[in-house]
Amino acid sequence: MNYRRLKERAIGLYFAGNGVAVIIFLLAILGLLWQNSWPFFKEVGPLKLLTDNQWNPTSYFGPIFGIRPMLVSTLMVTGGALALAFPIGVACAAYLGKMAFSWEREILKPLVEILAGIPSVVIGFFGLVVLNPIIARVFNLSNGLNILNGSILLAIMALPTIISLTEDAITAMPKNFEDASLALGATSWQTLWRVILPAAKSGIAAAFMLGMGRAIGETMTVLMVMGNVLSLPTSFLDPGMTMTAVIAIELGEVPFNTTHYYALFAVGLVLFIMTFLVNLTSDIILNRFQGVEK
Repeated sequence: MNYRRLKERAIGLYFAGNGVAVIIFLLAILGLLWQNSWPFFKEVGPLKLLTDNQWNPTSYFGPIFGIRPMLVSTLMVTGGALALAFPIGVACAAYLGKMAFSWEREILKPLVEILAGIPSVVIGFFGLVVLNPIIARVFNLSNGLNILNGSILLAIMALPTIISLTEDAITAMPKNFEDASLALGATSWQTLWRVILPAAKSGIAAAFMLGMGRAIGETMTVLMVMGNVLSLPTSFLDPGMTMTAVIAIELGEVPFNTTHYYALFAVGLVLFIMTFLVNLTSDIILNRFQGVEK
């Protein structure tokens, strides 16, 4: 009996230690970003970082550190990716969870998991070689390296997250919901559309937010296919550069302990806060819907 209690206590401490370690790592990353961003904020200020329309650290008239073009590009490519991936992902998850035959599920589920394991550089290469000429031809452009290209590729990368989480939410619904709907004369599709999907809205909302977090943090793919132009985009056919791409391109070449160096950490801090808010919002939505369901 004592051995069992000790074993249970050790397991509990192990999981609690892992949870505490995650929080410590998160705070350490935040502290590192803040420590290296503070000299920039003290010299330039956060307002100029967020409102200036130009990023030109080597300007003859003085360095300019404005992330507004990068911020708009990041939000546009993320929004475009979710607009493409979310309806497709929910439809795929609904089919896999309630409509597909067992043999179809056995084939499609591994394909979704394989899609999640494809390296981002391979997807970026696909966009560079395949989507680039197609977009250029369809829209009569000189090239297809633009925000639309990045949105399509990020949608492909966000699909496994959205499909998996949405399917889990759908299959977790009590069987009584489906039985009651069918008993009242509804068809299988009506039951899925009007009963199961509304009941699973908390998991679907979480899938949407986590898919957004997946798209915001992507670097290599958007670096390869968006054109990397530091100007304020006005449409999805314009080239752009995300915040992650700027950090990846410039951090390895900028001199240490310069304003430019600290500015890149400030960009990373803004990106960290955005990602944190997305995950926090998804957690709040999930808990609120769960509370309503109970």
